[in-house]
Amino acid sequence: MAAVELGGNFHGSLLNMILEAGGVVQFVLLVLLIFSIVSWAIIFMKYLTFRKVAKENDLFLTAYTKSTKLSEVFNEAKKFRYSNVAEVFRSAYTELVKITKALKGSPAQKESEDAGSISVEMKGIDNVERAMGRASGSEATKLESALAFLATTGSASPFIGLFGTVWGIMDTFKGIGARGSATLAVVAPGISEALIATAAGLAAAIPAVIFYNYYLQRIRNMTLQMDNFAAELLNIIERSYVKR
Repeated sequence: MAAVELGGNFHGSLLNMILEAGGVVQFVLLVLLIFSIVSWAIIFMKYLTFRKVAKENDLFLTAYTKSTKLSEVFNEAKKFRYSNVAEVFRSAYTELVKITKALKGSPAQKESEDAGSISVEMKGIDNVERAMGRASGSEATKLESALAFLATTGSASPFIGLFGTVWGIMDTFKGIGARGSATLAVVAPGISEALIATAAGLAAAIPAVIFYNYYLQRIRNMTLQMDNFAAELLNIIERSYVKR
């Protein structure tokens, strides 16, 4: 950045203004820098996580639609440890195994029998539904992890920067009072140093808010996908395993 010369004494390069700022302003800038670094680390980490989850969800759903037996789907689901839809299926199938074992049967055996001869109580289906609900909630919680920091950065950083600016302006006016003059050469350096804190606060907050809202929408979409899959799977289990 080219130096800006005002009144012959103010050379306003960004680095010089930061180095010449007061201790409180420098501390505020350090805090905002830490917020920004952590936020970008979370943004990058979440990007990789969501990409893996979306990819494995597509692969699992493809395998699910091609399979004719739930036992085959369960074996496929074990391969997709990042897929939240696969986790919902694993939870449902595990619960179904417990129910059918209690009735001295297994899902694999039941699928080879006539559907009308299967006797799984409706309360067992409620257990399967609850298991899928727990899995869906757990997966949504995993996806939301660390997003609270982005929200905090987006909401708090502008105020932290504003605090640095106010403090810097207070120091500037104290200097004006001590010198007894208020020329541009006296006022401009302190004001510009103070305004850096506000700019830094906005620089930390803006990407945090943008990506927080973006990832929140991705989580809503994935949660809806899990809920739709759970409803579809529950219908299949009711048609194939329940004797009313």
